Amino acid sequence: MTQQITHSGLDEAVKRSPRKWVYLFTEGNASMRALLGGKGAGVSEMTNAGLPVPPGFTITTETCNGYYDNNKQFPEGAWEQAKEALKVIEQQTSKGFGNKENPLLVSVRSGAKFSMPGMMDTVLNLGINDETVVGLVALTGDERFAYDAYRRFIQMFSKIVLDTNPQDFEAVLERAKEEAGVKTDAEIPASELKKIVIEFKQIAERASGEPFPTDVYQQLHKAIEAVFSSWNNKRAIDYRNFNKIPHDLGTAVNVQSMVFGNMGEDSGTGVAFTRNPATGEKKLYGEYLLNAQGEDVVAGIRTPSPISRLESDLPAVFEQFKQIAERLEKHYRDMQDMEFTVEKGKLYMLQTRSGKRNAGAAVKIAVDMVAEGVITPEEAVQRVEPSQVYQLLLPRFDDAEKKRAEQEGRLLAKGLNASPGAAFGKAIFDADRAEELGKAGTPVVLVRPETSPDDVHGMLVARGILTARGGATSHAAVVARGLGLPCVAGCEGIRVSDEQRLLRVVGSDIVIKEGEDISIDGATGEVFSGIIKTEDADFEKETDLRQLLAWADGFRKLGVYANADYPRDAQRAVTFGAQGIGLCRTEHMFMEQERLPIVQKMILAKTAEERQAALDQLLPFQQSDFRGIFESMIDEKGEGYPVVVRLIDPPLHEFLPSYEELLVDVTRLETQGGHEKELAEKREMLEAVGSMREMNPMLGLRGCRLGLLFPEINVMQTRAILQAAVELEREGKILHPKIMIPLVGHVNELVEVRRQLESVAAEIAKEAGKPIDYQFGTMIELPRAALTADQIAKNADFFSFGTNDLTQTTFGYSRDDAEGKFLLKYVDGLDVPGLKNKVKILPLNPFQTLDRDGVGSLVKMAVEKGRAANPAIELGICGEHGGDPDSIEFFNEIGLDYVSCSPFRVPIARLAAAQAALARSEKDR
Repeated sequence: MTQQITHSGLDEAVKRSPRKWVYLFTEGNASMRALLGGKGAGVSEMTNAGLPVPPGFTITTETCNGYYDNNKQFPEGAWEQAKEALKVIEQQTSKGFGNKENPLLVSVRSGAKFSMPGMMDTVLNLGINDETVVGLVALTGDERFAYDAYRRFIQMFSKIVLDTNPQDFEAVLERAKEEAGVKTDAEIPASELKKIVIEFKQIAERASGEPFPTDVYQQLHKAIEAVFSSWNNKRAIDYRNFNKIPHDLGTAVNVQSMVFGNMGEDSGTGVAFTRNPATGEKKLYGEYLLNAQGEDVVAGIRTPSPISRLESDLPAVFEQFKQIAERLEKHYRDMQDMEFTVEKGKLYMLQTRSGKRNAGAAVKIAVDMVAEGVITPEEAVQRVEPSQVYQLLLPRFDDAEKKRAEQEGRLLAKGLNASPGAAFGKAIFDADRAEELGKAGTPVVLVRPETSPDDVHGMLVARGILTARGGATSHAAVVARGLGLPCVAGCEGIRVSDEQRLLRVVGSDIVIKEGEDISIDGATGEVFSGIIKTEDADFEKETDLRQLLAWADGFRKLGVYANADYPRDAQRAVTFGAQGIGLCRTEHMFMEQERLPIVQKMILAKTAEERQAALDQLLPFQQSDFRGIFESMIDEKGEGYPVVVRLIDPPLHEFLPSYEELLVDVTRLETQGGHEKELAEKREMLEAVGSMREMNPMLGLRGCRLGLLFPEINVMQTRAILQAAVELEREGKILHPKIMIPLVGHVNELVEVRRQLESVAAEIAKEAGKPIDYQFGTMIELPRAALTADQIAKNADFFSFGTNDLTQTTFGYSRDDAEGKFLLKYVDGLDVPGLKNKVKILPLNPFQTLDRDGVGSLVKMAVEKGRAANPAIELGICGEHGGDPDSIEFFNEIGLDYVSCSPFRVPIARLAAAQAALARSEKDR
């Protein structure tokens, strides 16, 4: 006769409480992830589907938050509900919690809304003590099993709840194995395990100052508290920060009756995926151990067997597990990560959740499931994280090689993960030497205190870039992302000496000299000595990714352009699916070695005639540059994609040598004597650079201000742009050049610059004998420009939001100084005396993810004002935020026409724009 299960006691406890804190597995379902956590929702769904799940209950995430709100005390009624739920489990298992004859043991596990594998705590075999262990022996007839369960519980409870050093227990186990003449824990005889139990309790008592708890309800109470507390342990907080998981969700706690995989060779435990999480192959993937408990699989003490071998070890169990795996994947319509235990030949499912997978597997599984008819293309596009797309396109370290380097102590330091990808090469400390070696085929990592435009030629041939100073949007980082180069910036754990051509690792004697090999990981910010092998990606061969992005293109509303300064960047951008160039920075072209002397001659010119002569020399270079960019953006039908060219923006002194370096040179030459000609040249240069020095050059003579004071520079560039377009149009190509005037703060600046340049365009059209298709627009990168966007829009064909500078000027931050000094502490949290938890000032780095409340409000206002004044105006964004998924969602929301980002982020932007459009569509339904 089937026992009638009642939970009237639980129902009454709920009525006496302010809310329901506890749900039996029979009461939950998959839609309750936020309340029950992923694990609780998963086991509830499996329970209600009739799968073999050990009975249990879930204490909700709300209880965890209530625990913290109540000064780390259970909220009213929560403990009473938990005890009543335990009585229901006793009925379901016909066992008693703390019962000497027929004891119920339980596991206590964490389970948050979003999977955080290994970040929080678990306690197994809870409910065992000196009395119940005797009952367990009598019940199973297996003394070794019972005392093995007891020592495991003491060991795990002490580590998790009492914060005891795990090594103290391991030392006892090692000695016991040595004395018993055995190699593994599973071979320790019962007689030794009894002694180990006594020793383990003594270790716990010494560490905690109190006897090891034998009251099973006290054990449970403490274990639940420990799991709640683990929500805020360091690794959990770091994991949430990295994965952008909110810190206020809390974790659920799952209390589940134990089943035992360590009851002999017909028992076991394992973890498996319905598909291979490393490759995406549709085949069961995982491992298991016979005669073991769950922690044995992950602890590495014994070598697990591949899941395929279970078919020969326990064929009936394997067949049942295979069927359940197929059923779960079909039910959840996603690859599942499953935990299971076999007790005396009977299979039990302990967990199912959507499995974590690497980038390649994520894309393959999504595309395959569409082909299998399991999900739609829309769902496939929403399944893949944009960051996973980026990972697929960058060189990356071989995992095994990197792990070996860490074990060998070759990790030198860690900086900002400024530009993803991995690289190794010779550490080279100046750009000229890097260029020389790079062009000769030597792999080079350019190492600088910080980079400047002077270093571009070395950066172009380097495999990667490492700087001791600078932030994630510093010069090094921005250029590296544009070039698709790995970059570690702001690495304060090293000191770089240009003079000695070496770097020192802070706090150690380690020195890396020029020519020695180093490896950098731009995805993690790690710097290693020696070579770590990398694996290359080939977009053309990524057929699954190309298919996924083709679907994405059909759903997105935002156009996706690229920031590109050279033809090779533009070609790469087109390969990645860019629909145009949203920012071509002309100043980088000025830094090329053969033209930099001419640029300097133009800057140092004493008369307008001298300046014009230098500009006339630069004109053919610039025209050739723009022709190259335009040609790379022409499709097979001869139609050119839009190309937005920004006129010169930086202050002119950036094209001249450093004032400090010149001062040193002049002093040296004066002291040495006999170098009169060189000394005169250096003095002249020093005087010129000194006259151009500004207290705050980023807010000084640059952008349109420079063009207003030296209009001939803008005239030369505009002529070069339009003459290049005319050349190609004569060859039958159709072009759409757009000229962008930077740093406009007042409408009159734009009006005057445009007036000057329209006359140049008219001259070229007259020379060409036909009209030219071109547009003039401006960057909105100053708060005043956003506030007066309606005035500016009447005189512009397009806006492009320069959100890097707009963020600087809105916050009042100097980007490089802020990221190097205080900004990351604002994001990670400040240590405040007297407070246990860090105080976070900012949720995210505003130079990486757009500050919606401040900067975003200005952008939104400018969009609304601009469109009201000029309905035909085109609106885009060309800051680094154009490749950030969260920022792209905002740009889609406010109705921009396009985003523009570095070439390697184009696939990310395509996917993120589609996801934003689909999310918006769902919200509007």
